[in-house]
Amino acid sequence: FSSSTKRYRKTASFSSVGCFALALSHNGENLAVGGVQGIKLLNILTQRELTVPSHVDSRRVVTCATWMKTRYTLSETLCYGTNLGYIVFLRTHPADKQFHEICARRLGSGFEITCITWDLASVESTCQIALGTRDNIVQVLVLGANSQLQSVFAGRLDSTVPRSIAFGDTGSIYVFGLYDGNVIKLSSKDGTVLSEHRCQSVIGSAAVHLKRGLFVVDNATDGFTLYRLESGQLVRTFTVDPPTVPVPKQVSFGEDGKVVIGGSDNGSVYVFNRRTGVLIETLSHMAATLVPTIA
Repeated sequence: FSSSTKRYRKTASFSSVGCFALALSHNGENLAVGGVQGIKLLNILTQRELTVPSHVDSRRVVTCATWMKTRYTLSETLCYGTNLGYIVFLRTHPADKQFHEICARRLGSGFEITCITWDLASVESTCQIALGTRDNIVQVLVLGANSQLQSVFAGRLDSTVPRSIAFGDTGSIYVFGLYDGNVIKLSSKDGTVLSEHRCQSVIGSAAVHLKRGLFVVDNATDGFTLYRLESGQLVRTFTVDPPTVPVPKQVSFGEDGKVVIGGSDNGSVYVFNRRTGVLIETLSHMAATLVPTIA
């Protein structure tokens, strides 16, 4: 969907089976769709599917994805994780403009990668990535200019299963726990716990807006809840109808943090005014279908 004044309109439509991850490239041209069929790349402008390496499906279900862009690389890099613990990087080659796999590795004991993000403050030629896995592990890695992957640290949380993860401003990462509602701030250098507080619900998903010092979560009961990032103070809840299907639904900030966008189990996507909590618009996807994934 794209916005026009205060309205949204549908600009493209694609079909996909069992989608668990969506990631829109920074230039707005390509959409990565991950799920039971592996990874698909779709060009939004032409509405055509792009070619990806044929063997990527062997790494099973894609669970999370993000696009990365450094100052001195001509093209963006797609990074995604799978339910078998693989982290994979795809990038277009200057010669044929096709996406090629530049790096892939199976991490740890091969548990599902539940969340992944990259540091926008990474140095010019490298990308720093943070991820969480189903066995309570948080890991920070660096993808070098030579496409080699190096580990910065890997640490196990006591009882928190990472559901979402985000880099902070000052050498830190924020980890959001799925079942316990924990929000843990760690050092991105060695994993030292810097602070910890708890939401008033489980966390179906979370999104961070560093500039405004806020985060929002799918509270899995009556909508999406906004909190102060450092203190954990509750700001407001964006209320929707109670879910009939207990599945996590993604939530995100939009329009530079002016709106909060969330999925549903009834075929709708909700757009709220962040400051007032008012529902601006309800976007119709497909009637009576799950919309657990947004980008």
